[in-house]
Amino acid sequence: MERGWEAATMAFISDLQTDAHVDIQTDIFGDDALLRSGLKLNHLRMIVAIEDSGQISAAAEVLNISQPAASRILSEMESIVKMPLYERVARGVVLTTFGQALARRARKIMLELREAGREIAELKTGKGGAVFIGAVTAPAMSLVVPAIKRVRTALPSIEVTIQVETSNVLARELLAARHDFIISRIPDDLNPRLFQVQEIGVEKACLIVRGGHPLLKKEIVSLDDLPQYDWVFQPAGTLLRRTIEDLFLSRAVPLPENIVNTSSLLLTCATVCQTDAIAPIALDVAQFLATHKAKASDVRVLPIDFEINVRPYSLITVKERALPPSARLLYDLVLDESKKAAA
Repeated sequence: MERGWEAATMAFISDLQTDAHVDIQTDIFGDDALLRSGLKLNHLRMIVAIEDSGQISAAAEVLNISQPAASRILSEMESIVKMPLYERVARGVVLTTFGQALARRARKIMLELREAGREIAELKTGKGGAVFIGAVTAPAMSLVVPAIKRVRTALPSIEVTIQVETSNVLARELLAARHDFIISRIPDDLNPRLFQVQEIGVEKACLIVRGGHPLLKKEIVSLDDLPQYDWVFQPAGTLLRRTIEDLFLSRAVPLPENIVNTSSLLLTCATVCQTDAIAPIALDVAQFLATHKAKASDVRVLPIDFEINVRPYSLITVKERALPPSARLLYDLVLDESKKAAA
């Protein structure tokens, strides 16, 4: 483990010089200057926590230390690097170019150490392990659930943690090394070169209402029938919401005015079942809910004269980040499920 730590740190030294776009003299950053100067794992954990939180107090809480201790660690790092790593702003702190470079490489080092621990644990037991994945709702139900059922045959003691969220959240969680892989889309504001992407499915969406909704009396519902009702939308800027809004705008139909915003499918269904609100959700999810008779899933797919096609979703990993064995197996099974669904 010590040799791996030294190799990772040496790689960080080289990358720091490149990322900061400055010439750093070898008397500051020699071949092992950071190690000899006292750079430790708690320094790397601190700079990552500062980047994530933007506040010294919050970073201290993450590391379970006092704020003065956190400030002392930051001072130690600046003494070692001999460059300013952060600046104080109105709402906390921001990293300098040097701090950003250190945090980026520190995150990789911490991830490699975590993955080493996971691989050792898997090798000890010969099975099991832990996998962390994220997915938007439709493939979470149609692909991840059957893939987990299959993976338990090979690894009965595997522990899988799934976060179901919007693409905006999932992509950032992946970059922060909180997921092994995600089934999602790359948000427009993130650099696509950071990711390895394999498209696996096209998501179709629909509109749901409660059983007995006034619109169900019509054989076919048009877009013009919809603005007068309340709506339950995902938060502004999310892909499904933008798709629906673009439909209204492209046909010169007024946008709905009475809106509840939530990313929770449970709250969406609860609101729809108890009001005359309309909600867009993935078609696979709506069909699953509509086949159940419980009050919580008393929803109907609204018959409409237009299609709601959302941008395809993909299996996404971070470039140059290897998947541990258990995560690789689940990744391959999800991919296989997507091929079966497309056949």
